[in-house]
Parts: sequence; structure tokens; C-alpha cells
Amino acid sequence: MSEKAEVSDSKWAIYCQDLDKAYDDGGFTVNVLKGLSLAVSPGEMLAIIGASGSGKSTLLHLLGGLDTPTSGKVVVAGQDLSQLSEKEKGRLRNYSLGFIYQFHHLLPEFSALENVAMPLLIRGLKPSAAIEQAASFIDKIGLGDRQQHRVGELSGGERQRIAIARALVTQPHCVLADEPTGNLDNKTAEKTLLLMRRLNEEMNSSFVIATHNETMARQLDRVLILKNGQLYP
Repeated sequence: MSEKAEVSDSKWAIYCQDLDKAYDDGGFTVNVLKGLSLAVSPGEMLAIIGASGSGKSTLLHLLGGLDTPTSGKVVVAGQDLSQLSEKEKGRLRNYSLGFIYQFHHLLPEFSALENVAMPLLIRGLKPSAAIEQAASFIDKIGLGDRQQHRVGELSGGERQRIAIARALVTQPHCVLADEPTGNLDNKTAEKTLLLMRRLNEEMNSSFVIATHNETMARQLDRVLILKNGQLYP
């Protein structure tokens, strides 16, 4: 039986209710998510595991307002995404959500410091304040001596740590992470998980982590399996 959320706009960091997502594939309808419901508590670290193609990335895109469900609703920090304009969604993402991807998606023409400051600059913070906050956060993750390095001068693990800093520098309600350790070796992946756990405990930001790594998943607060368009414990 699929998990059902006891919905309340103020209780959860993020939730969705009766979420459907279907695509047209050459005249055929492909139902990726089928009436899926999920509720994530403030400060919770949740792992979502499932086979490749099961819909993990699709679910994260819907939770982040990067895609629109066929039916159902997504509520982030008490706000129903279906009731927001694209501009309002963008503002909500900037203030309430952080995103981490398997491939860091850092901007190579900018330094590590500038990449971390970017969400704050988009928010409208003065450049001096944004740089100060970003520098402080990079120190927090142990890369203070790498602030001025361009992306190409960083190791894979350092790039992902900078991507994590960029996701969390805005102190979001929830971080959506899609295979955040999938491109790292086991030792670096373990260090990355420990960093995310430490920041989770310090900041009380929730994490929803889609992963193939069951070993990592079992170290989180809760694990759900995405199968046949539904979530199972």
C-alpha cells in the first residue's frame, strides 16, 4: 500500500498528495507516478530508492516545481505550487528549496565562492553581503582555502561539496538531491553523506535524496521505495 500523507499546510517541510504524472510517448501514454502521496517532516532526511526509470527524478522535479503534475498537488513550506505563477515559484525555490544533482551543475566560468553566492545574488542580496555569507559557508564545509578556485581546479568531491554549499547557503526548508553521490568513489561518497548529515543537524533543513545506493539510503532517517508509480516503506 502506498504511503499516504496526512496533509496540513503548516506541518510538513514539503508534501504532495495524489500526485499523477503521465507522458505521451509516440502516441502511448506512460504513467510514471500514480496517485503518489508523500510528507516530509522538518529536519527529516528521507531516501527514495528505486530502479532506473522508476520516476525518482520525475518526483523530485515535481516537488521542486520544475515540472507540473498531471494531477494532484505539491505544497512547499505551506504554499501550494499550483496556485503560484512561474515568478512566484522561482521566488519560493530560492527561499525554501535547495537542489543537488549527480553532476554538480556549477558554473565553470565562476569561482567556487561566486557559485555559492549565486542564489543569494539572485535573491537580491547586496554583492558584499552575498560574498560574505558564501565565504562563511564555504569555511563551514572545510574548503576555505579553495574559495577562489574555478570549477576545473577542484576535485570531484570538492565540486560536490561546493554544490551542497550552494544548495544550503539560503537555509532552505528542504533540499532535493538527485543521486548526489552517484558520480563519486565510495570514500568520497561517504564523506559527502557525512557532510549532508552534519548540515542537516545544524540547520534543520529536510533532505529528500533519490539514490541507487542502498547502503547510503539505510543511513538516513527513513527509506521509501518507488515502484510502479507508488511509494512503499
